[in-house]
Amino acid sequence: MHSLVQNLDLSARGVLFPISVGVFLLFFSLFMPKRRINWLEFYITFGVVGYVAWISDTIVGRMLDLVDLGHPELTGLGEFVSYSFIPSSLSVIYLNYVKTRNKWLLVLLFSLLSTLIEWGMIQIGYLKMKNWGFFIFSIIAYLIVFGLILPIHIKVIKKNLRPNK
Repeated sequence: MHSLVQNLDLSARGVLFPISVGVFLLFFSLFMPKRRINWLEFYITFGVVGYVAWISDTIVGRMLDLVDLGHPELTGLGEFVSYSFIPSSLSVIYLNYVKTRNKWLLVLLFSLLSTLIEWGMIQIGYLKMKNWGFFIFSIIAYLIVFGLILPIHIKVIKKNLRPNK
C-alpha cells in the first residue's frame, strides 16, 4: 500500500493545483450545456486530445527531457490529471462555445487560460522547465492548437459523422 501511495506522487510540491484545475475543468466540461458539439463529438475530441497530450508528454517530458511535472522519475496523479483532463476538457469547452464570429477572441482567451494554468504550475513549483521556452513554444503551441488544429479536428468529425446522402 505504501508503494502505491508513493507512486501517486502526492507529496510533490504544488500537486493540488493541477488536480484541482483538472477536476474542475472535467466537471465543467461534462455538465456544461452542449451547444456546438454533441456527446459523440465530445467523446471523440476528449479521447483524441488526451492521446495527443500523452504522446506530447512522452516526447517533450520523457524522450527530450525538456520538462518535469512533480517527481522526475514518477508519473503521479498530478501528471496524470495534467495530461488526461486539462487539455481534453479545455478543448471540448472551446469547441462547445466557438463560432465563426467569436473564434479569434476565444482562441486568445483559451490560449491565455492555458498559459495561465501552465504558468501557475511553474510558479508553485510543480512544473519545472528544462530548456523549454515557455513564452515562445508554449504560447505559440496554444495559439496553433486553438486557432488551427481544433477547428480542423471538429470539421473532420462533423463531416464524417453526417449520414451519407
